[in-house]
Amino acid sequence: MNKVKELWNRLKQIKHFEIYLAVLVGIVVCVIYFSFFGGGSTDNNNNNSTENPTTAQEYVDMLENKLVNVLSKISGAGKCEVIITLESGFSYEYATDSETQTTTSGGTETTIKTETIILVSGEPVIIKENYPEIKGVVVVAEGAKDFSVLMNIQSAIETALEVEASDITILS
Repeated sequence: MNKVKELWNRLKQIKHFEIYLAVLVGIVVCVIYFSFFGGGSTDNNNNNSTENPTTAQEYVDMLENKLVNVLSKISGAGKCEVIITLESGFSYEYATDSETQTTTSGGTETTIKTETIILVSGEPVIIKENYPEIKGVVVVAEGAKDFSVLMNIQSAIETALEVEASDITILS
């Protein structure tokens, strides 16, 4: 006990000891907070909204999870399951370099236009990424027997995914 008091008195003699102690406590609190509450962890399904999907399947999974979360919060909807089908996968627009050559031979003019995809480090330069178009949505919801719940579910899907009502099937 005596050694602890002696150590404490030595520490108190350090110039600006309180500031150093406050900074140390702040760092410890931050480390504990981020390790227990996962500040920035992407393992949680709810954090998928900040991630950019790289494959069509990841995109579908992300949309289905988001839609299930939203639909299950509709009053009376109950437990929901969602299946989304896509028209195709991702499509890309690449940076290109165009070259036009015109040649004249025997009174006939021939124009040849060539486009070359620009590569950087052997990879094509993508100028635009187009997300897949949604082909259809199937929802199974416990509360879809009630017409007003069914209409709320349909409206939510149309708004969230920007699809036509004819592309949506809702079952109970």
